Amino acid sequence: MHFIQRDVQGQIVRIEASAFPQATEQRTQTTPEIEEWFKKEALRAATLQQLQQSDLEMVRVLEDLIEVLMRKGLLSITDLPPTAQSKLISRAKARRTLGTLDDLIAEDEPLI
Repeated sequence: MHFIQRDVQGQIVRIEASAFPQATEQRTQTTPEIEEWFKKEALRAATLQQLQQSDLEMVRVLEDLIEVLMRKGLLSITDLPPTAQSKLISRAKARRTLGTLDDLIAEDEPLI
C-alpha cells in the first residue's frame, strides 16, 4: 500500500508505506508515476549522502588551510571568534590524540 501526498500542482511530494496525516490518496498498485518518484528519491538521497561526505572532507581541508595560514603567520587563532577557536583547539587535540594512538600500532600489525 502506498500513501501519497501531492502538492497543489498534483505532483507527488511524499510516499509512505503507512498512513500519515497529510496523505491525500492511497494506492495498492505501484504505478509508473510512483516508480519514477522512488527513483528520484533514491537519487536525491544518494546526492545528499555525497554532499554530506563532501562536507566532512571540506572540514578537514579548512582545518588544514587554517593551520597553514597560522604557521605562515598570516592568521592568528585569536583573529577567530571564540567559538571557532575552541572548536579548532578541540579538534587539534583530538587529532593529536588519534596520532598518538596510531603510534601504538606496530608497523607489522594489520590495521582493522
